[in-house]
Amino acid sequence: MSTNPPKWIRPLSDYGPLVVFFVAYTSWGLMAATVALMAATGISLLLALIFEKRIPALPLITAVVVGVFGGLTLWLNDETFIKLKPTIVQGLMAAILLGGLMFGKPLLKPLMQAAWPMNEQGWRRLTFRFAIFFLAMAVLNEAVWRTQTTDFWVTFKVFGIAGLTFLFGMTQMPLLNRHRIDDVPPEQKNSKPANPGL
Repeated sequence: MSTNPPKWIRPLSDYGPLVVFFVAYTSWGLMAATVALMAATGISLLLALIFEKRIPALPLITAVVVGVFGGLTLWLNDETFIKLKPTIVQGLMAAILLGGLMFGKPLLKPLMQAAWPMNEQGWRRLTFRFAIFFLAMAVLNEAVWRTQTTDFWVTFKVFGIAGLTFLFGMTQMPLLNRHRIDDVPPEQKNSKPANPGL
């Protein structure tokens, strides 16, 4: 029996809370949307634990930030804290990636190497680029929520951040292709088949 989690788990965990947040905001306002986001984030972690038998690090970090800043939003009745959440999450991801590079560890590699094998130089470059992108997104979120209406910020949070992240990922395809390596280990590349007649 296969132990692979259903393919819908990861998209649901990544985007489900955003959809719930947006629907709740358009129906009942930001405070209700904050409650909905916290609940949906907790459910997404539970689903990951049930189906994947683990909780990925980045969703866990996001859930902790959602819990802390969502809780402060509700407790103090101040929407500032939930608007700060994307800034904190993006800033933390940038810090984690840059910190990994300082210790010689491109932390995107264990997350993505199964889908796109690259050499070490490629992983270092991709990790650095994503770290700078996350920093830029943290700054952009600060600019948006401090200068625009709440309606505009919610639209930016739900659609803008995801859209910009997707577009940025697409711009990295030349780097991925340039540094891509074969799945075959180097020691096996020049070896002859054990039984070429089969």
